[in-house]
Amino acid sequence: MTDPMIEAHGVVKHFGRTQALGGVTFQVEKGTVLGLLGPNGAGKTTMIRVLTTLLRPDAGQARVAGFDVAADGQRVRSAIGLAGQYAAVDELLTGRENLELVGLWYHLPKREYRRRAQETLERLGLAGAADRQVKTYSGGMRRRLDVGASLIANPPVLFLDEPTTGLDPRTRNDLWQFIRDLVSSGTTVLLTTQYMAEAEHLADRIVVIDKGREIAEGTADGLKAQTGGATLEARVADPRDLERAAAVLASVAKAHPRSDPAARLVSVPAGEGTGLLLDAGHRLQEAGIALDDLGIRRPTLDEVFLSLTGAPAQEQTGSPKAEALK
Repeated sequence: MTDPMIEAHGVVKHFGRTQALGGVTFQVEKGTVLGLLGPNGAGKTTMIRVLTTLLRPDAGQARVAGFDVAADGQRVRSAIGLAGQYAAVDELLTGRENLELVGLWYHLPKREYRRRAQETLERLGLAGAADRQVKTYSGGMRRRLDVGASLIANPPVLFLDEPTTGLDPRTRNDLWQFIRDLVSSGTTVLLTTQYMAEAEHLADRIVVIDKGREIAEGTADGLKAQTGGATLEARVADPRDLERAAAVLASVAKAHPRSDPAARLVSVPAGEGTGLLLDAGHRLQEAGIALDDLGIRRPTLDEVFLSLTGAPAQEQTGSPKAEALK
């Protein structure tokens, strides 16, 4: 086991009387992705700002690449890349100039930052627009360029704060593949997102925070299991068969069924998985109950998020204070 590349131990941060972080603790192993999830105002972006030295914690300790964020800020900054929620690129410069300027800030040799800029442009599919001013770029192109700028110094740790917000599905999928490629080469990523599919596709582990505190941690499958596991669902063709179908499933699953007359749906816990499905199908057929559908349904990560936080994954609070602490 190697030392974690990102560590947070009891991190606390206040803004006046408002507690943004109330003792957050987690760690991220090298070459993995941690998804940091939470509703608006939960403290996700505040946590990112602490870890990237933009904010100083009021209590607790955080380390990135082995360096304390409070005591060794310069070393932390030399080891990280950061792409925030909004593309931080200069519209009057070309895409190439934006990337080369970042290389200059990192004091890279001219030949080296030019090489890395060209390589990044090609990898992000921006080579054809490299010498156009960024003001002519689409939103998706600006987002990719912003992520590219965070990679010019080849940082071992990358922070992505809602990197695909506002992107179309195709561009989002391209960026997901790019992130997977980075991780396979050893980069460690901390990702905040409100897209549950994004967390499920990219994150090795997930930490859910709400009101500045972590409330759950685990893999996507593990968190789903905590929420209640899979259910066996049967949709009857004739609503008059709903009660009989419920009795059959209750007998098969040895559990109390739940019925939804409007949807013609009855469900029971599916602890035995496929075996229960086959047994239920056979018993329902024997009872002469016609079905429109029969299957095992597993909870989605959106449902896990709702169960843990009481808020939909992409709920917008509209609160200026919540947005500031996001």
